[in-house]
Amino acid sequence: MAPPKPEGQSRLILLLIAGTPVVIVLAASWLWVFVAEGKLDLIGTVGTSNNGTLITPPRNLAGVVLADDMGAQRRWSDLDRRWMMVVVSKGERCDRQCERRLYVTRQLHIALGKGFNRVKRVFISDHAIGDLTVAVPREDQLGWSALLTGDRLIDYLTVSHQGLVPLSVSPEVLDAQFPELATSTTQWFLVDPAGWIMMRFDDTLSYKAVIKDLTFLLKHSGDAT
Repeated sequence: MAPPKPEGQSRLILLLIAGTPVVIVLAASWLWVFVAEGKLDLIGTVGTSNNGTLITPPRNLAGVVLADDMGAQRRWSDLDRRWMMVVVSKGERCDRQCERRLYVTRQLHIALGKGFNRVKRVFISDHAIGDLTVAVPREDQLGWSALLTGDRLIDYLTVSHQGLVPLSVSPEVLDAQFPELATSTTQWFLVDPAGWIMMRFDDTLSYKAVIKDLTFLLKHSGDAT
């Protein structure tokens, strides 16, 4: 049989090049559908050892409507497409454990080094942000306490947690999106750039254990910032 003509070879190569991205996108979409529906434990299948607890199946926040500290409504999908470290608080006061969780996530964020800009921090409450108070610690490494005249949460966040995004939702929405809090409030959550709540970290986990998970996810995810 005669070899294919050069024109035929060129056309075939162009078709293969053009079709490759389509195949990759379709394969990725198919894979994520199975992960989201709980039919595939992707991290477990790959053999990764994680210290945090996977949310199975993951829940999506993209369409959830929240309110910022000024009361303006915004969807989760309006936020930057980054990995999000989410501290969730129920009630009118961010207590000592809540305040400690904010501090720990801040320090973890800083410790990410080159990965710092790929991650953002979010605080979510079931009460309006402007109405919340915080258990103000007597001392802080940043020395911010001297700048405060009261215990309003928004003032505390402005001084000591610059860059963190404070948001609120109704108690019903918060319970639906974070049902794990019904059994334990001593945890915070990790949300991927597409809005999927995919892991939770208990307060008892060591600093090194959490950093190990975060650096692994950043290293192996292809999200763009």
